[in-house]
Amino acid sequence: MTDDLNALVSALPDGHVITDPDIVESYRRDQTAVAAPGRPLCVVAARATDEVAETMRWASKHSVPVVPRGGGTSLAGGAAAIDGCVVLSLARMDQILELDPANELAVAEAGVLNANLDRAAAAHGLMYAPDPSSYEISTIGGNLATNAGGLRCVKYGVTRDATLGLEVVLADGRVLPTGRRTVKGVAGYDLTSLFVGSEGTLGVITSATLRLRPRPSVPPVTLAASFPSFAMAAQAVTAILRARLQPSLLELLDRATLRAIDAWKHLGFGDSVQALLIAQDDSDDSVGRAGIMRDICTGHGALLADVSESEAESQQLLDIRRLSYPAIERLGVTLVEDVCVPRSRLPEMIGCIELAAERHGVLIATVAHAGDGNLHPVFVFDRGLAEGDVPPSVWAAADEVFRAALDMGGTLTGEHGVGLIKRRWLALELGENSMDVHRAIKGALDPAGILNPGKGF
Repeated sequence: MTDDLNALVSALPDGHVITDPDIVESYRRDQTAVAAPGRPLCVVAARATDEVAETMRWASKHSVPVVPRGGGTSLAGGAAAIDGCVVLSLARMDQILELDPANELAVAEAGVLNANLDRAAAAHGLMYAPDPSSYEISTIGGNLATNAGGLRCVKYGVTRDATLGLEVVLADGRVLPTGRRTVKGVAGYDLTSLFVGSEGTLGVITSATLRLRPRPSVPPVTLAASFPSFAMAAQAVTAILRARLQPSLLELLDRATLRAIDAWKHLGFGDSVQALLIAQDDSDDSVGRAGIMRDICTGHGALLADVSESEAESQQLLDIRRLSYPAIERLGVTLVEDVCVPRSRLPEMIGCIELAAERHGVLIATVAHAGDGNLHPVFVFDRGLAEGDVPPSVWAAADEVFRAALDMGGTLTGEHGVGLIKRRWLALELGENSMDVHRAIKGALDPAGILNPGKGF
């Protein structure tokens, strides 16, 4: 241990600076299988904002890079360690500081699990709407860093839409409050939105003031419809959206995903099922609206369309969607992407993904937040390569998918972030003028470049 690091150890409570190699090893990786992590100098397990600020002051003084970390669930390498960094873990900052039912807001530390906040809100007849598939293990801080979405965002919006204000520790250790507790407010620049989605490159989010919503008064009703092709399922999605039914969830799973789930859980989808649409309605007329969606699916060639008859059955249908990623992981190493296109071009984008898979001989299993036009093509390849290595055919297929999404007026990432793995394509989407503005903002807030270096751009 160097004298410099001893100074950090002395400045923080006992045990909050971790150098034990076995423990540090467990903090090196996030859930991005294709990102090769570096070796950290240490881990700081912060429990309070002043500890985060002290860590950043020390790192700024000694020009040590800092990688902020929540639950480690990033799928873009956003929380992967780099050599010689401090991994700054906020997982122990897990307190809901305030829950204000009258004003429908909560103040939560960065380490609060998404699902725990939603459960706390439920006790007051409220909900925290953003619900990424990792909601049981991902933290509010990580959700904020990537502007996470989730299954309900088709109706309720993404994390930024639920964020009223933040507490952020800047690179030099200053603590910056942003936003307000009111629903409206336009004083000054919108710094809250600037930090949401910034992937830990501009500051370390330590807590947030978050908007809650009234919880639906009746249990949601879920529709599951199977189709003989993914394109037909996508056309049904377009028709549901055109009917202005505003479902609270609208998801698609392709043939490869269904086969992976079936091989694991033996649900018996059968060879004729090439796609599954799962929709949910949580309005007061949920049964009626789900029935209309069922009729639309039947009219667009669904093989079978069933509406749940109980809350338990509704949950079982929704659980199929949440099984998709762990089922695909069982097939090999995964590169998980999340392009987003205008919703009307969803069928066309699905065709591009299928063509890229065929052209490059790559297995791509696709699930989609279809109501948002947000697709998650998961590129699967054999295990056995060195950590972080990706076959050229996979990168070629991914490149084709990314460029197709951009050509349709879409984006490289709807919710996972750029992280490590999509940096090479970012300028294609943003353009050089925008990249210059990004660099200027980064330079103003982090002139030494110590905050999550190498991530984003």
